Amino acid sequence: MAYDVTDAAGPAGRPITGRQITGRTVLAIFLGFFGIVFAANFFLVRAAVTSFGGVETESSYKAGLDFRRDSEAAAAQAQLRWQVDAHVEPSRVVVSARDAMGLPLDGVDLAVELHHPTNRKLDMVLTPSELAAGQWSAPSDIPAGQWELVIDFTRGGERVYRSMNRIIVR
Repeated sequence: MAYDVTDAAGPAGRPITGRQITGRTVLAIFLGFFGIVFAANFFLVRAAVTSFGGVETESSYKAGLDFRRDSEAAAAQAQLRWQVDAHVEPSRVVVSARDAMGLPLDGVDLAVELHHPTNRKLDMVLTPSELAAGQWSAPSDIPAGQWELVIDFTRGGERVYRSMNRIIVR
């Protein structure tokens, strides 16, 4: 049975005029819609990939070598069994260190840094002075917030101990 569209009546009794919706029309609308979606996704993905490659190091090979060196240094550090304590206040950082037998460390140099977790421009290098054997103090003006406290002990210019801890200054 065939229907004649020209005889059909629309709202208010007016005849329906215009193009008939066919399968091809629906297919064209469907393909056009998804074509626009795919084009927009392609543009956004391309913009994301070209603007930031996700690489934080200049050389992954060098980063791998550094990781291996750091792993070996961590193993050697664990064998020392040093006891290092740090007390952080907004006005100073106090560090005390003892060897495996509980004696104060002697003959080592201390370096103390505070790294900001999101803004490297806020990083601080503190200058510790020795208060007594195995105890140092570094005056500072530390703003409140989260910091990464990095403590390095060196002997003869070579790092023998490193401690990195996330702290919160109130």
